[in-house]
Amino acid sequence: MAHMYFQVGVLERFCKDAFRKFGFSEDESRIITEVLLTSDQFGIESHGMQRLTRYHKGIESGMIRVDAVPEVVFESPVSAVIDGHDGMGQLIGYGAMQKAIEKAKKSGMAIVTVRNSNHYGIAGYYAKMACDQGLIGMSFTNSEAIMVPTNARQAMLGSNPIAIAVPAEPCAFFFDASTTVVTRGKLEMYRKAEKPLPDGWALDQDGNPSNDADLVLRNIVGKAGGGIMPLGENEEITGSHKGYGYGMICELFTSILSQGLTSNHTHTDGKGGTCHGFIAIDPAAFGDPEEIKRHFSVFLQELRDAPRAAGKDRIYTHGEKEVLAFERVKAEGVAVDKKTLVEMKQMSEYLGMDFESYFGTLPLEEGEYQSIY
Repeated sequence: MAHMYFQVGVLERFCKDAFRKFGFSEDESRIITEVLLTSDQFGIESHGMQRLTRYHKGIESGMIRVDAVPEVVFESPVSAVIDGHDGMGQLIGYGAMQKAIEKAKKSGMAIVTVRNSNHYGIAGYYAKMACDQGLIGMSFTNSEAIMVPTNARQAMLGSNPIAIAVPAEPCAFFFDASTTVVTRGKLEMYRKAEKPLPDGWALDQDGNPSNDADLVLRNIVGKAGGGIMPLGENEEITGSHKGYGYGMICELFTSILSQGLTSNHTHTDGKGGTCHGFIAIDPAAFGDPEEIKRHFSVFLQELRDAPRAAGKDRIYTHGEKEVLAFERVKAEGVAVDKKTLVEMKQMSEYLGMDFESYFGTLPLEEGEYQSIY
């Protein structure tokens, strides 16, 4: 892939200014930008700057309402259901996890679900919000249907990630993964690079394996059949039913408990309808939080110290690679695909922003490249 590197501060200023131009407040723009840049700083390129064009098109089409005010439609001491009224997913998710954290600090644990939202970035950001306050955090979201269930040929579930963050030393346990083999964003990156998809990732409209990123993405957008395989690929012998089942667990904590749209009904008739779920747990509900943290940290170190396979020089625990990526980005800058920069330039022109005042004159060849959105 052809990338250019930029300091976080440059991208932060551009994003904040862009979302202010879209009509979001200063604080709202800060939150949205922080979620996006956390993804890039953790090395998750598919959900960082690469996603800007998705939000641009969503706002432009009216799918994302800038003036939306989320509404609590059901509440108890340990739970809540929020109707996002088609707002920006990052803002709805941030507010929902804040509510879960507040309730967990009072009651020991809490679950907050959301309906009628939009794409909210990386699930792990919200789990990390709770972890940063000494709690165990979990986050889920459904999405436009991209997962083809085992033995099917039509996408019916979203990427449906499950994220969990738990306090530990020397770094928090941080797990954030889709229940599909890969996310849609990863296919978008392969499409931009004009590279064939690896075997075991995707299916065409007839349910046959496909390495054509453009075809698979267009079939997803057009709901023409096919999509991305669940974890375990597309056969039970390789564990496909497990990824399919994990996706259903995510659906339970998002669309079902919120009584919102299931993945197969989102993104129809110009409506996003995405649903989220957030869980916060205070370890103090089970004993001394510091002792629990110490106990977990010991186990994580034992995992790192386990005998290594031939040719392997390190065993990672979840969250270590994100810490390493964060340090690497601090030194080298954020890698942004040139085609993503083309999309950002097009967005800045739409908003009346001076792209060169942020990035200078860049060697971009816009050509005939068009976003899939």
